[in-house]
Amino acid sequence: MIAAPAVVADEVNVYSHRQPELLKPLTDAFTTQTGIDVNVAYIDKGLIERMKAEGKRSPADVILTVDIALLSAIVDADLTQAVVSDTLNTNVPAQYRDPNNQWFGLSTRARIAYASKTRVADGELRSYEELADPKWSGRICTRSGKHDYNVALTSAMIAHHGEAAAKTWLSGVKENLARKPQGNDRAQVKAIWAGECDIAIGNTYYMGQMLLDPEQKEWADSVRILFPVFDAGGSHVNVSGVAMAKHAPNPASAIKLIEFLTSPDAQEIYASANFEYPIAAGTQPNDLVASWGSFVADDLNLMDIAKYRADALRITEEVDFDNK
Repeated sequence: MIAAPAVVADEVNVYSHRQPELLKPLTDAFTTQTGIDVNVAYIDKGLIERMKAEGKRSPADVILTVDIALLSAIVDADLTQAVVSDTLNTNVPAQYRDPNNQWFGLSTRARIAYASKTRVADGELRSYEELADPKWSGRICTRSGKHDYNVALTSAMIAHHGEAAAKTWLSGVKENLARKPQGNDRAQVKAIWAGECDIAIGNTYYMGQMLLDPEQKEWADSVRILFPVFDAGGSHVNVSGVAMAKHAPNPASAIKLIEFLTSPDAQEIYASANFEYPIAAGTQPNDLVASWGSFVADDLNLMDIAKYRADALRITEEVDFDNK
């Protein structure tokens, strides 16, 4: 329930890697509850460079990002500050927040397999490791192995099995590709619809986006979502998250906004806007997302995965993954 407006003359400034229209229901609710105005600047590219240039003059109080790669890069660039809050620790499970309290997750998406409804049998793919099995020769499509989403998956493979095994796996996946890596995640689903491949690696939320697009709905209807797991692990997830800027001019308001965004009700609204999964205890995805099936998320802390990013990118280049 939204409480009556408090008498507070204040503001909070957000640098967002996600479009403001996806945040508006939440920022409006926050302002109604607290009286604090929220100013959102959408920064698609160059966020770190901009904040470095602004230095102590930066107006940013809160930073919102859409993946662990950017979250960890912002922390590494010394552009955030720790927030110690019992509320945040209650709302955000340990694997979805920085161990040093520099960032906190808001929603997750799984890196899954889109499978042809007609050419892939139930149970034919159960693990990420199986993507390197020769039975998939000429049947897999994916975007560039150097894209952040795939680098994160390879980083997780390193975290689970070590660099040598991850490199062997990546080579095996390359051998099974139906075509040179290209396009975005939705382009891979289109390739399945067109009969170019049977399996594609992608994020869950693209299914929701495709179903809303008259042209792409036919692509989406040609596939079903499978939730592979790591051997002795769960399904790989990435996270959208929030952090407090190092030089936040309105720190008290920033903390209030971060705590609000991680609340169960706010997480459900935020996740639903982009067909993602809320992460607070007791929260549920919207009905469409729930219809894709349930999965057990891998329990590795995302910062433990992020630390292997450089190694993952290097072995991707060593196997020349993008030059099928």
